[in-house]
Amino acid sequence: MSLFDIPQLEKRLEELEKETSKSEFWDNPEGTTKVLSEIKEIKRKYNKYKELANEIKNLLELAELTKEEYDEEIAGDIIKNSKKQLKDFEKLELETLLSGKYDSNNAIVTIHPGAGGTESQDWAEMLYRMYTRWATKNEYEVKELDYLEGEEAGLKSVTFEIVGQNAYGYMKSEKGVHRLVRISPFDSGGRRHTSFASVEVLPEITEDIEININTDDLRIDTYRASGAGGQHINKTSSAVRITHIPTNIVVACQSERSQIQNRETAMKMLKSKLFDLKEQEHKDKIEDLKGEQREIAWGSQIRSYVFCPYTMVKDHRTNFEVGNVARRNGWRYRWIYGKLFENENIN
Repeated sequence: MSLFDIPQLEKRLEELEKETSKSEFWDNPEGTTKVLSEIKEIKRKYNKYKELANEIKNLLELAELTKEEYDEEIAGDIIKNSKKQLKDFEKLELETLLSGKYDSNNAIVTIHPGAGGTESQDWAEMLYRMYTRWATKNEYEVKELDYLEGEEAGLKSVTFEIVGQNAYGYMKSEKGVHRLVRISPFDSGGRRHTSFASVEVLPEITEDIEININTDDLRIDTYRASGAGGQHINKTSSAVRITHIPTNIVVACQSERSQIQNRETAMKMLKSKLFDLKEQEHKDKIEDLKGEQREIAWGSQIRSYVFCPYTMVKDHRTNFEVGNVARRNGWRYRWIYGKLFENENIN
């Protein structure tokens, strides 16, 4: 348990609570929200650690008693609870390792199909379903920001936000091109097809990060929101598309009720993309960015999902692979920091 620096957490919590007692603390709503969120997160980690430590202590005591007088039912409970606590411990350990500068931020995810036509559009939608179900399972909120349906199946593009603590930290390893090999459900000849889709993951840029954008470099278009119906249908031109001319970066939002809200969300997305590009290119000014686009096709994939002629899921960055790609009900696999996790049925 030495991995968790409890004294340091207690010290930080004390510092933050002293700050909240100052009379001027409530004068800055943005700063107040940030501090209160950090207090909440520290308390959550601290309480989870204490709870887990107590459970392990109780299990050890129960195990000692079982040594003296063996009971098969109690022994079974000990094994069952030990597995649960190991899983909880690994989850808490992973949260502790998410110490990157923006790991705690919300994540803005964009999925684009690549080479493969309808096949790739269907694959892009499968990835979208996989990520949203993972997020829901882990109690994150998912906000769909922009969705463009495919002509026959799947989607042409989707942008969504995963809201919650460490969302970016968990999702950032998914950034890259994903490859799928399968017997096509759209091919009457039952031939094997290869599909590609790119996943872009960006941290939501918070107010404390300054991004200066020249308004003369922006082209802002409005259009009518569209979609499968319901909340996607809009009778006014409330959807907003913003193009950053120097880098040719395009962002769009049609999920909000008004044009003003869509514009604010789109600007937030643009800032995240420009900030990420700025970090990658090590430039001091936004004006110096070039923004090169990588091809969504062979040679650029980070992970392959192969269903035919053999079964394998392989992460090309770590060379980690598994052969059991389909379980009962069609489970799918994904990785976070090189560690294998299972997602709920996405069929």
